[in-house]
Amino acid sequence: MKDQGQIRKVIGVILLVSFLFLPFLNPVQQYLSIPDEITLFEKQDEYNLPAFASSQPEFMHADHIQPVRTLPSNKIIPLRQGQSSIVYEWAGLPIKKVNINVLKDLKVVPGGQSIGVRLQTLGVLVVGHHLVQTEDGKISPGEKAGIQVGDVLLKINGKQIKEMENVSTFVKEAGESDQPLQVTVKRNDETFDAELKPAYDVNDQKYRIGLYIRDSAAGIGTMTFYDPKTKKYGALGHVISDMDTKKPIEIHKGKIVDSNVVSIEKGKNGLPGEKNAQFSAKDKSIGNITKNSPFGIFGKLKKEIKNGVMDEPIPIALSNQVKEGPAKILTVIDGKEVEEFDVEIVSSIPQKHPSTKGMIVKITDEKLLDATGGIVQGMSGSPIIQNDKLVGAITHVFVNDPTSGYGVHIEWMLNDAGINIYEDENKRKAS
Repeated sequence: MKDQGQIRKVIGVILLVSFLFLPFLNPVQQYLSIPDEITLFEKQDEYNLPAFASSQPEFMHADHIQPVRTLPSNKIIPLRQGQSSIVYEWAGLPIKKVNINVLKDLKVVPGGQSIGVRLQTLGVLVVGHHLVQTEDGKISPGEKAGIQVGDVLLKINGKQIKEMENVSTFVKEAGESDQPLQVTVKRNDETFDAELKPAYDVNDQKYRIGLYIRDSAAGIGTMTFYDPKTKKYGALGHVISDMDTKKPIEIHKGKIVDSNVVSIEKGKNGLPGEKNAQFSAKDKSIGNITKNSPFGIFGKLKKEIKNGVMDEPIPIALSNQVKEGPAKILTVIDGKEVEEFDVEIVSSIPQKHPSTKGMIVKITDEKLLDATGGIVQGMSGSPIIQNDKLVGAITHVFVNDPTSGYGVHIEWMLNDAGINIYEDENKRKAS
């Protein structure tokens, strides 16, 4: 029994040593570094394949025309769209297959401009309840009808509601005729009808429905990119939510205009800073807004816009190509002048879902830190550039550390802008 106990201890030590040191063995490390799939853009940078022992990976091209060219030391150059694969061998046996996808060359123009944003909601948004003083006491007809904060009033008596003035007319007519309103309400993804009867306010001497409503929203942000061919753009990097309901605004229409940064409130620990910018709803539109998504606002520009720093199209980097290390952002801290500032990408993880954060970015530029304290509101959408490629955009600041914040990978923004970088590949798979 004693000998068996000693044998178990020896085996345990061997297993422990194996588990501790196996990951650090060179061949194992090399094998684990080999990806399952590599995605590249045609006519762009060469790619260094991970080495494994002394094996030379063998290429197996799926297309008649080879999409990549091989170089010594396991280097490949993407030449044209297509698919290929390589197989790593060891001791004459295949041990790992890596698929290679070469996508169509894609370049966009980086932004950095400060923009004013004006959104018209879909219907009118309910942002609160209020009590109406009637002869019989105080009531809120809207709350009594089951209408909640965050609901959207789409139609009244079968007619579409586009702005608050439309509601006032219906309320007055219904009150004077002592008839209830038939209201079509949207709550999240559900649409339903409700009966809402206005009440006469003895103080104001007007008919009221006991709801606070809003039909528009405005703010500032930063342009991220635009496609020089289609004029499709992306900005902000995050969704615009209503200040009261905290819910994403469903838009009917919207526009972006030039804005002028007049001052900056510096960020402090526990208190985010803010850009103060001027623009008017009457200013000439430079583009429309057709989408408000978790990754920003999107639409089409009416004309080309310039930042004066990088006005030529540049390549993009996929999320798996973004590296920890130095990068730059483009943004405005005074007037309309776009400037380039140094940052550090602290971490980068390919996003699987809108709720996850792709990058953590730290401001390292002394001029920007002196002017803003770090990342401030209004800087959202500032393009992040690494190795002359657009990799993403600033989205949020850390409340307890204004020098740092989150960024979104550019893939997500391009997709929501209607620029599908995988479109040709998907078509080829479908065929």
